[in-house]
Amino acid sequence: MKKILLIMPYGSVGGMERLALNFYSKYKEQGFEVKAIKIIQLPSDIITFNEDEIALSKVDFNQMSFISRLLFYVKIPFVIRKVVKKYDITHSISFGDMANVFSSLSFTKEYKIASIHALKSVEFVNKNFLATVFKLAFKTSYYFFDKVVCISEAIKKDLIQNCGYAFSRNLTVIYNPHDVQEINRLSMIEIDLEDEMKLFQNNKVVLFLGRLSCQKAPWHLIKSFSLVVGEEKNLKLVLIGDGDENVTSYLTQLVATLDLTESVVFLGRKSNPYHYLKSATVLALSSYYEGTPNVIVEAIATETPIVSSNCTDGIMELMSIHQQATSSDLIITESGVVTPNFFKGSLAIPHNNDFTHEEKLFAKALSLVLQDSTFKENLITNQEQLLSKFDLDRIASSYLKPL
Repeated sequence: MKKILLIMPYGSVGGMERLALNFYSKYKEQGFEVKAIKIIQLPSDIITFNEDEIALSKVDFNQMSFISRLLFYVKIPFVIRKVVKKYDITHSISFGDMANVFSSLSFTKEYKIASIHALKSVEFVNKNFLATVFKLAFKTSYYFFDKVVCISEAIKKDLIQNCGYAFSRNLTVIYNPHDVQEINRLSMIEIDLEDEMKLFQNNKVVLFLGRLSCQKAPWHLIKSFSLVVGEEKNLKLVLIGDGDENVTSYLTQLVATLDLTESVVFLGRKSNPYHYLKSATVLALSSYYEGTPNVIVEAIATETPIVSSNCTDGIMELMSIHQQATSSDLIITESGVVTPNFFKGSLAIPHNNDFTHEEKLFAKALSLVLQDSTFKENLITNQEQLLSKFDLDRIASSYLKPL
């Protein structure tokens, strides 16, 4: 019988964590023994694995001293090694750079799988200690993986061409799976707060769902929204998710500066975001870079049209049935509209609030989807074909199969 270990940094409600939970539930359903390591377990965790969860620390990295953090880094591979031996693990799956590196350094003999979820050449623009370590691992310790899963063709190509990845023999592309039936079930559970329910019932809603971070660049969305809010009655921008304090502080100031206080609502984390997503008029994603963002597939599953920046070539793999050429203008797909990428070489919070050409195009795309119901109709017509490549049963099995 297969005995599976899942390894992840945190238990927040991000895409990697939701993926790990999907795998956990599916493998348990198939009768496998499953354990899950969280490098950091926090009281605010939304993703949990019950009695199968193993926490390496209940103190976050930013609360550790420099020396304590270094000692903890050294300790992690040894703890992973002990867990693998204790539970006689046959397969391990790690999620993201941090978990991948520590798994690779545990020097265990199970079938070892890593997963990469974003365009690394863009992510490594911000040079820091961890980025340096992660990039070095692509040329060294990733040798010890039997399989390294890229969640899009674009990510695999980026690793080889732009990141010096040295072990192309172990790379493969497997899309993130999605339990569409479960998403639809959760989307039918009504919002339990009356004021939030009325917010969605009484307004057209542009929804952001994700971490408020520099990667997601939500300031571009807010600025684009400010250009269309006067065109529509009862239009709101709702942001669901938490994030970096510096980012959230800047966003709050930006909303005030643009006189959007009555039109922009921050709802924080939600353990079940799917009814909010189903109730929204349009999902908006303004990221600088992504892999294959789960929220795009979740929007398709809940029949919510999408406006997204071209934050990765993988966005076309999600939003369109047929691959389309990149454009300097708007690209209409079966699930919504793709706009030019906002990324200009910096992942930092902007120094000014000047409007960019890309923000004006994003606003144009929002207007199109808000005003034209055929976008939703087209999505519904093509939904089954768009979702066919994300079947959870098939993908969960694909992870465990040898290359």
